[in-house]
Amino acid sequence: MPEIVLVLIRSIAAFFLLFLMARMMGKKQISQLTFFDYCVGITIGSIAATLSVDQNVKIINGLVSLIIWGFFPITLAYLGMKSIIFSKITDGKATILIRNGEVLDKNMKKSLITINELLMLLREKGTFKVSDVEMAVLETNGELSVMLKTNQQPVTPQTLGVPLEQEHGPAILIMDGKIMKKSLENLGYSKEWLIGEVQKQGAEEVRDVFLAQIDSRGSLYVDLFEDQYAKTEVEERPLLAASLKKIQADLEGFSFQTDDPEAKKLYAEQAAEVQKVLDMVLPYLK
Repeated sequence: MPEIVLVLIRSIAAFFLLFLMARMMGKKQISQLTFFDYCVGITIGSIAATLSVDQNVKIINGLVSLIIWGFFPITLAYLGMKSIIFSKITDGKATILIRNGEVLDKNMKKSLITINELLMLLREKGTFKVSDVEMAVLETNGELSVMLKTNQQPVTPQTLGVPLEQEHGPAILIMDGKIMKKSLENLGYSKEWLIGEVQKQGAEEVRDVFLAQIDSRGSLYVDLFEDQYAKTEVEERPLLAASLKKIQADLEGFSFQTDDPEAKKLYAEQAAEVQKVLDMVLPYLK
């Protein structure tokens, strides 16, 4: 068998097995990467790469090795869900670095964290002064969780005792020019109502709408395709110019129609002001 074909077969086999194991391990491998998960990920990737190109390694041996390294993290994760003690052994436990506003030197030494690293982690959380921190915990994945002192925490409606209407998740009614009929039916809106609402926001038809989303209060957000934005912009400019010209003409007409000298003067002055504005902006409204 040619060498290139052999490498191709080994690479495809390693890829699909690696993909299968990644799906089985779950999203925790990415979102909450502990040191153990980090080591396992590097090892599995190294085995897969070696299996793809190193013909000194038998393909069956490489596949078995991948399966073993993928099976153990899944097993340990399952056992960790059943036993808190076992979870602490495999993942470790969080370490408090700041308590009651005081830095715990012993815990920092145990975690091998310097004061500069602690300050950097605090700055990443938007905190620049240690005196503002009530508690800081170094999590098992290396992230720092920060709890600010009460007088440094942002004010919320709950702290002020202000009641608010409960808001639910928004729903998509139109996506890529197509109506999401199920969402529309679940919310109790009609197709005619939706078409009328998107037309109010510049769309001629449903197919002109890239995205339409409605919140729990009934406010509809409409995003048109890019060509529709250009079309709307071109149509609005002449309309604005015509409106300004009409205002200027109306003011001049009021000036001629009134017999009151003060009103005549006022209308004439305002018409002149509008004319000045027209002279300045008319080149941009063509």
